[in-house]
Amino acid sequence: MNKFLILASVFTVVVLLGAYKVFAQQKVEDKVEVSDNSKILVAYYSYSGNTKEVAEAIHKKVGGTLFEIKTEGSYPEEYRPMTVQAQKEIKDGYRPKLLTKVDDISQYDIVFLGSPNWWGTITPQVSSFLESYNLSGKKVIPFITHGGGGVQNTVKDMTIQCKGCQVVDGAWVGYGSRTLGVSGWLDDLGLGK
Repeated sequence: MNKFLILASVFTVVVLLGAYKVFAQQKVEDKVEVSDNSKILVAYYSYSGNTKEVAEAIHKKVGGTLFEIKTEGSYPEEYRPMTVQAQKEIKDGYRPKLLTKVDDISQYDIVFLGSPNWWGTITPQVSSFLESYNLSGKKVIPFITHGGGGVQNTVKDMTIQCKGCQVVDGAWVGYGSRTLGVSGWLDDLGLGK
């Protein structure tokens, strides 16, 4: 029995070290070039408040304009019916109408874009944002919250939908509303104040 516990412990440590190594490789590879006159937008969609909390932490550190993506429509309060509706919307390619607007998107050089991971991708609300604004030539920096699903296809799908923009390597991905590591991530990007 003791040999089994020792082997299981060693296996767990090896798996965790491997996961850490993979995570470390996903760290920021490029610094974001920022000039004194760079303008920053921190845009996000938040269903439960988790992504909002991360967006506020980013905004507090880098400044700029904080922008909440709000759309028409609503979701059931119960978790399971909400997830069923979200899954159907994603499968159907639903794009809700935006209720909030960014004044003059052309003024921004850097756009932080936050989304929860819903069914392995970004939310329909964030997809609506990407379809509604021309982000060509801008640096887009993803930040993703999740309830255990990790990054999955969120950054890949955001990159595909973000026509003509440069999606920066090294997205921030965090569980729930935990902002642990956001400050260091921004420093690694070269955006910490």
